[in-house]
This record gives sequence, C-alpha cells and structure tokens, in this order.
Amino acid sequence: MSGAAAGAAGSKFQQFMNHPAGPKTVFFWAPLMKWCLVVAGLKDLGRPADKLSVSQNVALAATGFIWVRYSLVITPINYSLAAVNFFVGSTGLGQLARIANYRFAQSKAGQVTPA
Repeated sequence: MSGAAAGAAGSKFQQFMNHPAGPKTVFFWAPLMKWCLVVAGLKDLGRPADKLSVSQNVALAATGFIWVRYSLVITPINYSLAAVNFFVGSTGLGQLARIANYRFAQSKAGQVTPA
C-alpha cells in the first residue's frame, strides 16, 4: 500500500472514530444493543400466536416507528438508530398480524379466544 493510500485509509478510520455518532458515543452503542429486541422478536416467530402479547407488540411497533422519525430529525442524524427502530417496529407489526390472523381463524371456527 502506498503512503497516500495508507494516509487516506487512516483518515477514514479516524473520521469513523471521531464521527458525532461514532463508537466513542452512545449514538453508536445504543442502536447496537437495541438489535437484541429485533432478535427477540424474530425468536418469537416460533411461539404460538395465542401466547403472544398484544400490548407488548403494540408498544414495540409504536416505539419503533416513533423512534425512526426521531432518529432522522436529531443532530447528528443517526441512520443506525433509524434502521434498528424500523426493524423493531416491523417485528411488532408482524407479530400483531400473526395475532390478528390467529384470532380471526379462531372466530371463524366458532371458537372464542380471550382478549
């Protein structure tokens, strides 16, 4: 690698490290940790729909999409936070769709499910 290329690579790394939403800030680490919510939501895809919580998934969907908007209007704009919150909200919506589908199928079959 030539001296100029090494200098450019070093400067890109320095730019990343010193970015207002870089790894020296909470703006980097909070979204990284929030991916655990997405993983938990994906893991819940294996659970029966009658065991899922409506209120929990409404909260996940609402906060996910509210925070997507927030992360795009704050300074510095945090695309990492927007991405993770989009997936948190989407996971919540997906689980709500599973719950609604299950309850609709139960009501069609003549069975009543508790709310």
